[in-house]
Amino acid sequence: MTDTAPDGFTVSKPGIGDDAGKLILRVTLAGLMLFHGYSKVTGGIGGIESMLDQAGLPSVFAWGVYVGEVIAPLFMIAGVLTRISALIFAFNMVVAILLGHAGEMFTLGEHGEWAIELQMLYLMGAVAVALLGPGRYALRAGRGILA
Repeated sequence: MTDTAPDGFTVSKPGIGDDAGKLILRVTLAGLMLFHGYSKVTGGIGGIESMLDQAGLPSVFAWGVYVGEVIAPLFMIAGVLTRISALIFAFNMVVAILLGHAGEMFTLGEHGEWAIELQMLYLMGAVAVALLGPGRYALRAGRGILA
């Protein structure tokens, strides 16, 4: 949608498509991450603890994966504290890339794809959600930056 401002310039106004797009991005991204979280809930976090130990970090940090892969995605789906949840999600992906995929950052797969393209897609999707906010279709617990 567009409108004309008093100075004669055309101004874009968000329409239903913008909010539907935010909903689809939010729910799809977070929903797919929940599969990763579910595997940690049912299978444990021993693998994450091992990676942290190898990196010289306290293994207790492994519990943070539940926040990044279960709690934050659930909040994103609901549209509650969406921006903060998306930033937590993004931080989780940065940690996952650095701990689990650092050696693949400059590597191509056998079909020419970037070896960490999926991780980067999750990361940049979360950054986009953090910047865009939840849109109209959300249970909001805050406004503005907290939305």
